[in-house]
Amino acid sequence: MGRHERTQNGPTQETVRLEARVFGMVQGVGFRYWTMGKAEELGLAGQVKNLDDGSVSVIAEGITTRVQDLLDWLNSGRTPGQVERVDGSMSEASGKFRGFGVG
Repeated sequence: MGRHERTQNGPTQETVRLEARVFGMVQGVGFRYWTMGKAEELGLAGQVKNLDDGSVSVIAEGITTRVQDLLDWLNSGRTPGQVERVDGSMSEASGKFRGFGVG
């Protein structure tokens, strides 16, 4: 499904792209910056930005297990604000991001 990334130990691991919309009280509470920090901690690339409807868009690319860790964190209740739901899908990583940014 995704590209493969060589780890320091030699074997390759699949890389994927998460595209998610986060709904709830997630704007004006530091959610984007906490998400960026968590994504950077996990070694992911992508971006997070507020949308006009009050939701937040998250695009994250990286090793499958780490992208899943971010998705689990988004659903964990440990984020700023109050997440009501996360709608997300996984696909093949594009490789277009070089780091993680806030839009």
